Amino acid sequence: MNVLAEIVASTRERVAAQREVVPEAELARAAARRASHGDRRSFADALAAPGLSVIAEHKRSSPSAGTIRAQTPLEDVVTAYERAGAAALSVLTEETRFGGRLEDLAAARDCTRLPILCKDFIVEDYQLHESLAAGADAILLIVAALDPDLLSELHQLAVKLELDALVEVHDARELAVALELGASIIGVNNRDLATLQVDTARAFELRRQIPDGTLVVAESGLSHRAELEQLATAGVDAVLVGEALMRAPDIEAACRELTGVGA
Repeated sequence: MNVLAEIVASTRERVAAQREVVPEAELARAAARRASHGDRRSFADALAAPGLSVIAEHKRSSPSAGTIRAQTPLEDVVTAYERAGAAALSVLTEETRFGGRLEDLAAARDCTRLPILCKDFIVEDYQLHESLAAGADAILLIVAALDPDLLSELHQLAVKLELDALVEVHDARELAVALELGASIIGVNNRDLATLQVDTARAFELRRQIPDGTLVVAESGLSHRAELEQLATAGVDAVLVGEALMRAPDIEAACRELTGVGA
């Protein structure tokens, strides 16, 4: 079993257990109450702003890197990102391999004005209601983790719930699925989630196949301003950076180097 398949299987187990604790109807009501507050922050608008947008990620660990930064308070990381000019945040909430939790998303929302992407392996409707109730403005849908019918169902529900959807692809076949879906935000992950190998040329290759008018996000393996400038020249709208920032001795300074804000 590859890494992605293992994570998807464990996610389904977690969701099944959580349904026994909080029924989906109850969770949907909580999500509706949160949506009714009218404090939605547009993830898409943040990415569409002039220049290359940086989505700064909070991530404690990963299958490829092990423990990254487990002790620094989330609030310190998030506020450092905002001061450094990040356009949006990504908060990893997967528990087993990334050390995250939904409470991290809620905590992040309490200390920032930035839009927040709930970064998880979403495979069921239940998780969209979870994400919205916890404070997400956007969710991640990984084409490799979902069959086309389920991907379409989840995408439609995200639209209904007014959650922006970052649809992630890894190759031309998956990109064709995302384009057929009508995804307005496409993320090109340079990391192969089956093998965990990184190829930073992937974002450049697939960008050429994405029509203008679609927001394009490059993900994984990025750590230097020069790389970001090359991606911007190639027509990429945003980059998602996690490990390079979380490993930096000074998170704010590292983020400023990428955003160019006061660097």
